Amino acid sequence: MAILGAGVMGETLLSGLLRAGRRPGELLITERRAERATELRERYGVDVVTNVEAAAKADTLVLVVKPQDMPDLLAEIAPAIRSSQTVVSLAAGITTTFIESRLPEGVAVVRVMPNTPALVDEGMAAISRGAHCDESHLVLAEGLLAATGRVIRVPEKQQDAVTAISGSGPAYIFFVVESMIEAGVHMGLPRSTATDLVVQTLFGSAKLLRETGEHPTVLRERVTSPGGTTAAAVRELEDHKVRAAFLSAIEAARNRSRDLAAE
Repeated sequence: MAILGAGVMGETLLSGLLRAGRRPGELLITERRAERATELRERYGVDVVTNVEAAAKADTLVLVVKPQDMPDLLAEIAPAIRSSQTVVSLAAGITTTFIESRLPEGVAVVRVMPNTPALVDEGMAAISRGAHCDESHLVLAEGLLAATGRVIRVPEKQQDAVTAISGSGPAYIFFVVESMIEAGVHMGLPRSTATDLVVQTLFGSAKLLRETGEHPTVLRERVTSPGGTTAAAVRELEDHKVRAAFLSAIEAARNRSRDLAAE
């Protein structure tokens, strides 16, 4: 398998696969900068090759580049691609049809939307099949992404919404965390104390959601005593239309994902 692109997500996938038991000799990665290539070889013991070499050698290609770089990458590797290969794309907004139209006929393409918690093996990835995919290709992609977290299958028409929810989602969470920490500091808490309080509250709340399976409304109501402090806070959030602001923000992210594909 070859990972084309040694940025944050490319290296995250590489390290996750190695932790999951893949041998360095089974993996290739591409990187144009000599100093970065040396760093990757020394850190992971993998071969660092050119994009064309990766396309010629590997059975599975994982494309981990920025959306705007995808056309040039596909043009570069297309002459070396074989119809028997599987291409897995992690580029936001890039459709399987776009990729298939630039590669030889019959190449199986799987579209993936990952997110950055994959850095700590708690990622959320959604995968979609292209025109030439069968069950084996989806299982292969699931096996790759499972090394860094959870994986679900969605129809490709839902990928823009997935991008807006889980792809961009960590940024929304960090924004809320940042705001809560600043509120603690404003009320006189040391920043380190406020940070500890907020981060553990976030972690515990997420674990409670996952392990109980309860609807978030039920869990929120359990914290919200009539006439209490939480009720006062939630009223302020509703008065400031925070729920509506999240909807608008996530719709904007979805629309931008569509724009990326159009561009």
